Amino acid sequence: MPKHLKIDFISDIACPFCAIGLKGLDEALASLAGEVEADLIFHPFEINPDLPPEGQNVGENLREKYGDAAKHLAPDQPSLSDRAKEVGMDVALANDDRFYNTFDAHRLLHWAKLEGKQRELKEALFTAYLSDKRDVSNHVVLADIAQRVGLEREGAADVLQSGKFSRYVRMSEELSMSRGINAVPTLVVNDQYLISGGQPAKVFEHVLREIAATI
Repeated sequence: MPKHLKIDFISDIACPFCAIGLKGLDEALASLAGEVEADLIFHPFEINPDLPPEGQNVGENLREKYGDAAKHLAPDQPSLSDRAKEVGMDVALANDDRFYNTFDAHRLLHWAKLEGKQRELKEALFTAYLSDKRDVSNHVVLADIAQRVGLEREGAADVLQSGKFSRYVRMSEELSMSRGINAVPTLVVNDQYLISGGQPAKVFEHVLREIAATI
C-alpha cells in the first residue's frame, strides 16, 4: 500500500523558484507513484508584501533588499532561466520589469480552492506573472485569468471587490512566519518535516521517500 503524505506548499506566485519547485515536486510524485500518495495544499506567502499599488521596478527592489549582492540575485540570470526551461517554463522577468503586489491573487486562490480550481488558477497565475509579465494586482486581469481556467467571472469579481478572504490570507501568512518560515518555497510534510527551496525533482523524490519510510 502506498504511504500517504500531507504536503503544505507555501509559496508566492511572484516567486520563480516556487513555480520551479512545484514542477519538481510534481515530477517527484509521479516517480513515486505506487509508493507515495500526497495531498498537496497551497498556502499564501508574499515575498513583497509592502509593494505600492503601482508595483516596483525589479532591479530597484532587489537593490533595496540586497545592496551590491543584488547582481547575484537578478531574475534574468542564466541559472534561473535555465532551471525554468528544464521544467518546461519560460521565466521572462528581467531587471527592468516590475514586481506587483500579490495579496489579492492569494485571496482569489483561496476562493478557487473552495470552487475546486485552485491548482488550475495557481498555474495560470504563475504563467501570467512570470512569463507574460501581467499586473496580477489588477482586478480585471485577475478576473480574466480566473475565467480562463473555468471559474465564474462574476464570482471572482465579487471576491476581489469585497475584500473576502483577506483575514484568511493574513492569518495564514502570520502562522507561517510564527513557525520561522520567511522564504519560499517551503514545504511542510505531515506537519513536521520541512523542505526549503525550489529543489530538483530527484531531491524531492529522495526526501519524500525517506519520510514515507518512517511512517
